[in-house]
Amino acid sequence: MRIAALEAELSAARAEQERVVAERNTLREAYTAVKLELELLKRRLFVASAERVDTAQLELEFAAKLAELDKLAKRLEPMPESVVPSVPGGESTPRAPKKPTGRRDLSEVDLPEESVVLVDAALEGKLPRSGFEVSYQLKWRRGSMVRLKVMRVKYREVVEGVEGEKTHTAERPPEILPRSLATPSLLARLAIEKYLNGMPLHRLEAAWLRDGITVDRGTMSRWLGDVGGMLRETLLVVAKQYAVRTSFCCNTDATGVHVQPLKGDMKKKQPCRRGHFFVQLFDKTHAFFEYVPRETSDAVKTLMAGFTGHVQADAKSVYDVLYRGDDDEDDECDGACIEVGCWAHARRKYWEAAIAGSAVAREALLRIQRIFEADDKLKGLEPDVRKRLRDERVRPYVEAFFVWAHPEHQQVKGTRGPLSSALGYSLNQKDALKRFLDDGRLELDNNSSERALRTIATGRKAWLFVGSDDSAQSAGAFFSLIASCKLHGLEPESYLRDVLRVLPHWPKDRYLELAPLNFAATRARLDAKELEAELGPLTVPAAA
Repeated sequence: MRIAALEAELSAARAEQERVVAERNTLREAYTAVKLELELLKRRLFVASAERVDTAQLELEFAAKLAELDKLAKRLEPMPESVVPSVPGGESTPRAPKKPTGRRDLSEVDLPEESVVLVDAALEGKLPRSGFEVSYQLKWRRGSMVRLKVMRVKYREVVEGVEGEKTHTAERPPEILPRSLATPSLLARLAIEKYLNGMPLHRLEAAWLRDGITVDRGTMSRWLGDVGGMLRETLLVVAKQYAVRTSFCCNTDATGVHVQPLKGDMKKKQPCRRGHFFVQLFDKTHAFFEYVPRETSDAVKTLMAGFTGHVQADAKSVYDVLYRGDDDEDDECDGACIEVGCWAHARRKYWEAAIAGSAVAREALLRIQRIFEADDKLKGLEPDVRKRLRDERVRPYVEAFFVWAHPEHQQVKGTRGPLSSALGYSLNQKDALKRFLDDGRLELDNNSSERALRTIATGRKAWLFVGSDDSAQSAGAFFSLIASCKLHGLEPESYLRDVLRVLPHWPKDRYLELAPLNFAATRARLDAKELEAELGPLTVPAAA
């Protein structure tokens, strides 16, 4: 009996020990996970947000792995000179522009010029002048409003048999905002200050007041709202239809924005609600910013309605409706698009895990770096050539990455942490991440759409929120046109001014000619003097 009791106590003690050890291990894992998250949060708070890594240190740390990867490159033949991207001047590979050094030569800059002659009081008049030593500096000439005097001619008509005279006044030509104080140039400047430079309207109001111009922020807001809505319902509707119909790939991403609550619903103070701006870059030729109150699958499906090409985005579930469809069998748009993954998003997760101290994540960064380096050498090639060379020179690195990632994921699968999340993301997105190898027109990453969103991300730090859903829709019109101007090398303020000048005169069935894609050719066919005038008749040229 004594032995049985002791064995029972020993068994109970062992069970308790196992429970304590298991509890300790759980707490240790939780502590490690929290510690890693803390390190990452410290990095985000106190260190630059750029996802930079010391590549030299990576190469030293993983010399053996690097040698293994380099064996893949040694198997490849040198790239034929016939397919190497050429640049002007006969160079075989493109080079980054040389960064200017020393004092800039301002004589080559297209600027108005003023002169200042400096004399030597002791020598002037006593010795003949032999020339000048010329140098240049920059001077700021303060810009200002201009008062536009509109003089409508009056005509006096004397009618026989009728006492007195009849007066006729010249009609006002079509305007973007009839009977408004604002001309196209002022509206364009206002839009650029708000939506490109991020200047809140209350600051513009104060700046104009210092110049003696009293225009309250409410009036400015109404101007922008009316003009933005008009641009959205005319020019942008046609441009979006054309882009959806003709584009091969759409790069898209989203960012949040605060929306002020409606005053009529405010029985008590309420916080701002959160809306979202989606950016859509169709073939990097058309840029559209679309506002939605909620970031949902239904919103994405509506924004992409009719598009059946490739979609490059992050792995958010709201985009799944574009690739896999839903239960609505009558909707022909569901599942019609082809998913293209983003290696920059995949790399970001490994960067976070590396910051938290993971050696496996650092190795992943090295492997992804090799993929980007191999693909970067193929930029500028024709799509069919680029696709063929990608199969030869980039695909081996991509395949090797996933062969390496699978066993690493098995070791951390089921645990909580940035490394498990990074490996799981890559393997779940494997087919989408390899999609860029299928066509030379596709890119490795979705950075182009993220760069386009920076305008909103930086601007909202100053203007904080939009006034309403309608205001956000109007703002999206300006964001769209400004971003599209950048894609085509147009100066945004000049473009907006010219478009607002000609839009009231333009035929409704030819709005596509005013899109940034076509406006350079359209502007060349307009009468320069008529276009320069803020107000007056405008001759619409025949369709090209």
